[in-house]
Amino acid sequence: MAHLSDYSTDKQYQATVMRTERLTPADTEEVREIMLEVDQPDFSCQVDQSFGVLVETDGEFGNKYHHRLYSVADIPEKEKGKTHLTMLVKRCSYVDDFNGERYEGVASNYLCDRKKGDKIHITGPFELPFKVPDDKHANLILIGMGTGIAPFRAFVKHIYTDVKDWKGKVRLFYGARSGLELLYLNDKDGDLTNYYDETTFEAFHALSPRPHWSDPISLDAAIEGRAEEILEMLGMANTYIYVAGYEKVKENLDRAFSKIMGSKEKWKTRKAELIAGKKWAEVIY
Repeated sequence: MAHLSDYSTDKQYQATVMRTERLTPADTEEVREIMLEVDQPDFSCQVDQSFGVLVETDGEFGNKYHHRLYSVADIPEKEKGKTHLTMLVKRCSYVDDFNGERYEGVASNYLCDRKKGDKIHITGPFELPFKVPDDKHANLILIGMGTGIAPFRAFVKHIYTDVKDWKGKVRLFYGARSGLELLYLNDKDGDLTNYYDETTFEAFHALSPRPHWSDPISLDAAIEGRAEEILEMLGMANTYIYVAGYEKVKENLDRAFSKIMGSKEKWKTRKAELIAGKKWAEVIY
């Protein structure tokens, strides 16, 4: 898996914040949708790419910039030579394992604090591992946690508005703390619900059993709830599985797929086949 240090920051662009909107209620974790406009006409970005945000810092080891990658959360648009990018940002903090102190996430807090008209520096674009298969009969199992919904929102939108006439099954499993945080799948900003009429698309919500506690979101239970269909899809050679979200979700997914397939060994073999065939891809943060 690539590390941030592998991504070049030599080529930089200036972007202007065109819009910033909080999507989650005030008493929950803050997630914002931010639209940027990139001035330079030589910059372009596709739905299967990400871009970096650079934040000036006086960090340790002489680092001048903090660099963080973001997936596009909508189909990038070009208008009069300027590119419009939409991104999802969750305001983050973390506890240092060594000293126990809480620190604010550098890029997330910087971006959440930006106002309309502010300038930021971006890099990229960089390739994402989520590719739209050439075969329109391919099946897609998309698994997104929290802001991991962003690349799949753009991905699904691209399939049904640009590629069109998709024949394979598209199954989106999305984890959130509560129903209020089902980004793009709610009454207010639920544009993914536009595709509920598509015969090939279904979305399944996985919520935390206790939203105000730190319980893991039960994505594995949501996936096991569709065990029969997923087992059938895993038996097909043209099924792809794409995962975006937190590191801790991987163990739960392996457990769920092992249960569906009947044993850890069977899932280990099938997952290895998917990886070898470039039909498994993940973005973990």
